[in-house]
Amino acid sequence: MKTWMLWTGRGLALATLTTITSLNLLAQPAIPNEYKTGGFAIGCQAYTFNRFSVFEAIEKTAHAGARVIEFYPGQKLSKEEPAVRWDHNASDEVVAKVKAKLAEHRIMAVNYGVVDIPKDEAAARKIFEFAKTMGMRGITTESTDSIDTIEKLAKEYDLVVGYHNHPRQPNNPNYRVWDPNYIVELTKGRDPRVGACVDTGHWLRSNLNPVECLKILKGRIVSSHLKDLHQKGPGAHDVPFGTGVADIRACLDELAAQGFAGNISIEYEHNWDNSVPEVAQCIGFVRGYGKP
Repeated sequence: MKTWMLWTGRGLALATLTTITSLNLLAQPAIPNEYKTGGFAIGCQAYTFNRFSVFEAIEKTAHAGARVIEFYPGQKLSKEEPAVRWDHNASDEVVAKVKAKLAEHRIMAVNYGVVDIPKDEAAARKIFEFAKTMGMRGITTESTDSIDTIEKLAKEYDLVVGYHNHPRQPNNPNYRVWDPNYIVELTKGRDPRVGACVDTGHWLRSNLNPVECLKILKGRIVSSHLKDLHQKGPGAHDVPFGTGVADIRACLDELAAQGFAGNISIEYEHNWDNSVPEVAQCIGFVRGYGKP
């Protein structure tokens, strides 16, 4: 195992690569333990409830037994205000309404995305300001060309930014974020707050092994869209954790071994109109996993 020399205040000491990884994790903002289930900050990506409003997504997240939520841009605010869209352009009044709804259901907003982050710093700053105002930990994106701006603002705002992966696009060789090896190279030498939002379901749709992909990205995983699918390959659909081909227990084992401290979002893209029972099964799986 490779070792490094660290100054401890009392002199030089040997440290393993695992220690270095842990130090990197300490550079990332933390999620309070009260919002964790089974040792993980697991909740819903609001896109799971994209046929409903933001307010309903918060309610459904609570009903499923989760304590955290990841928002996405463009969802309608509520049944009472369907024309109002929720994103980083929201007014102070709308932000206050969403904060009140979160507090009512004791849910923490932890992440925002997938959102395009422009190279232009002034335009990108608006997204970071929004996430900070909402008390979030991070942002999810696929804007690889903006990494210099992203790294600068991640440091300034003390927010993590995770590069998300959709499935491989065989007819579009320029789409590369599906490959964990590309994300490793993209983030090499960057601030530890810039890393990967790993989507295990889209890896499966790309015919990749989720556990092996997690290992490749060790030290760079800042958040996750955790999914179990009924089969590998394009066209596969979500199923409750532990009933599909993802080996969710092994994924959780690997995340735990890496000292992962980010949020896990359930982005359940199946049974759209009545997915709460299945989402609740996923939450229950993680709750059971974390028991002694």
